Amino acid sequence: MNKEYSNEAKELREAFFKVKQDINLLKDEIISLKKEPIEKNNSIKKRALITGLTGQDGAYLAEFLLKKGYEVYGMHRRTSMEIFERIQSLRKRINLIDGDVTDMGSIMSILKEVQPEEIYNLAGQSFVPASWTQPISTIKINSLGVVNILESIRLINPKIKFYQASSSEMFGKAQEFPQTEKTPFYPRSPYGVSKVFGYWITKNYRESYGLFACNGILFNHESPKRGKQFVTRKISHSVAKIKLGYQDFFEIGNLDAKRDWGFAGDYVEAMWLMLQQNKPEDYVIGTGKTHSVRDIIDEAFRIVEMPITWEGKGVNEVGKHNGKVVVKVSSKFYRPAEVEHLWANPSKAKKELGWIPKTNFKELIKMMVESDLNHLKEYGLLESDRSRLDINNVRRE
Repeated sequence: MNKEYSNEAKELREAFFKVKQDINLLKDEIISLKKEPIEKNNSIKKRALITGLTGQDGAYLAEFLLKKGYEVYGMHRRTSMEIFERIQSLRKRINLIDGDVTDMGSIMSILKEVQPEEIYNLAGQSFVPASWTQPISTIKINSLGVVNILESIRLINPKIKFYQASSSEMFGKAQEFPQTEKTPFYPRSPYGVSKVFGYWITKNYRESYGLFACNGILFNHESPKRGKQFVTRKISHSVAKIKLGYQDFFEIGNLDAKRDWGFAGDYVEAMWLMLQQNKPEDYVIGTGKTHSVRDIIDEAFRIVEMPITWEGKGVNEVGKHNGKVVVKVSSKFYRPAEVEHLWANPSKAKKELGWIPKTNFKELIKMMVESDLNHLKEYGLLESDRSRLDINNVRRE
């Protein structure tokens, strides 16, 4: 087959799978409308604005608030790319608004138009490695973006309740274990630094102007909706590709970095609960348990019945299944300044919010691996699946 026809065949295949995917998304939308009825009450619907709607957390939070009977407005930046995949089943039930947290005029116009009672600021440049290559952009979005929203609230309607998505990366080189709301910050990346500013400016506006403004210090929270560049999803997706014969191995960075990993779908409830309290506070949200990157890899391969053994040390360490290398360590995935261990103490949230995570570590990894397996089995390996990070290790069909 000549190259021209080969390319045409590939394009037709891609188009076929895209149509198939759209049909399944439509089915999901119909199913979601038939699901459990919206919680009813005698009061007027609350109105919430979510920035960063199209991200993992935005998708889960929108779904959660809709079930609570909210009128949901979702802010997103206009782009030529399709960005609504995560919220496709909810799209007709959400009011979508173009906006940019780095443009205060944009924020003020949206607040005047929407008149929300609650704002959940989930917008951000959230991929930590990218913050070293894009530090200015990271700070504009993650730091100045927070000021723009808070100042807009102060000027337009100080009664609006505000949730700021803070991060465990603020603790960085942790000064105590586990970390609480009183643990000093020691960020180890431009991302962490930008989040520290967002945290303190939120606290400052609360204390200076009496705003109902809360910081949710969320530890790592993952799901099948996580972007493939994040380590948990990179692992689950790579393991699924290896299991199905699409890929031979994948590369990873620091195997022994430990994090407190939880399910994003559980954590959005904590965000909501913070804004339902009588007074604004800051809360650490996590499971209270830690696992290493190595633990995630071991568990992911166990789920697909491909147990692995480890050989070597440092950048020469490899993971093998039946004598064949399926995981390699690469120095290119190490951070310039590593964060070795983050561990949450969510006791305040449990006591004051009544919040408890429902999904444990093994359930989370199983959910992610099985989701990637099912998607690959149904749609095959599309070009969008051929990650830039592991493209050289993918078997060509």
